[in-house]
Amino acid sequence: MIALNFIIINWNTRQLLLDCISSVYTTVTGLKYQIYVVDNGSQDESIKAVHDQFPRVCVIENRENRGFAAAVNQALEKNSTADAYSVLLNTDTLLQRGAISEMYSFMEQHKDAGIAGAQLQKPDGTRQHSYDNYPTLATELFNKSLLRWLFPKKYPSKKAQATQPVEVESVIGACMMIRNKAIEDVGKLDEAYFFFLEETDWCYRMQKAGWKVYHIPDARVIHLGGQSKKRAPWQSQVEYCRSLYLFFRKNRSAFSYLMLRIFYLVKISLNLAVNAVGNVLLFFQNKKLRYRLSIYYKLFLWHLFLCPDGMGLKPPNSNNKWQEKIHHSSR
Repeated sequence: MIALNFIIINWNTRQLLLDCISSVYTTVTGLKYQIYVVDNGSQDESIKAVHDQFPRVCVIENRENRGFAAAVNQALEKNSTADAYSVLLNTDTLLQRGAISEMYSFMEQHKDAGIAGAQLQKPDGTRQHSYDNYPTLATELFNKSLLRWLFPKKYPSKKAQATQPVEVESVIGACMMIRNKAIEDVGKLDEAYFFFLEETDWCYRMQKAGWKVYHIPDARVIHLGGQSKKRAPWQSQVEYCRSLYLFFRKNRSAFSYLMLRIFYLVKISLNLAVNAVGNVLLFFQNKKLRYRLSIYYKLFLWHLFLCPDGMGLKPPNSNNKWQEKIHHSSR
């Protein structure tokens, strides 16, 4: 019986995808598994490369970018075995030996665990943030680094290394293992999220239903980080805003949602003004300042135009037209 179903969502990250799949085959032993790749309309021959190099991978091919949550749900529909686990992997991750077995063993021993997340790290071994708090007005309107310094117990930092599995609010979704029984209980990912915070919302729903979320520090995974965002930087920031507003609208009070909409725009406007002044003073010679200015300018325009779909990564009416092709072979 298949114990694990790996789900990898791809959008124009061909080489990263191939490296990620290779890391599954070279590090996961002693467990029967299937790999699902869901491609969101890539134009870089990602799917051909997967077929050529990894013919046993099950490929679900979409004609357009359906977003992360919808793509994951497509794969979840193909592997609903209650006793199995689903493992979400970003294409910019590389599994380290023993990572999956650590997570699997923990989930098997802790039947109350709905989700387990890995310890993410850079290629040089430097730890990355692997778990986080749920978004609040404080985390979104103030500097997170300052909050972590002032209130280290309430706002966890990567500097505080865990030595054993620890229960957390939410895990970073670059590598996370989910119990299929928990998915049956709370449902799949909310497809209203196109990109960002879909796994945070999932963790929130899991915990509300009585399931626990854990960080597994001995499950180490290299995370190159932000590779899809680098291809569309300001569009990705737009999608983060969209997802943030959705999370508050779903899970926070009407007052908190209103305050976020008002003061987040104020925050963007202030950052736009400060970066504009900085660029003028430096005659637009600082590349980093120019980049920041472009990001805040596009975010400001997106709000000015009442947050349309077409200005981010999400295609207009993306929920209404899509087609998939499935190429399957079992391991």
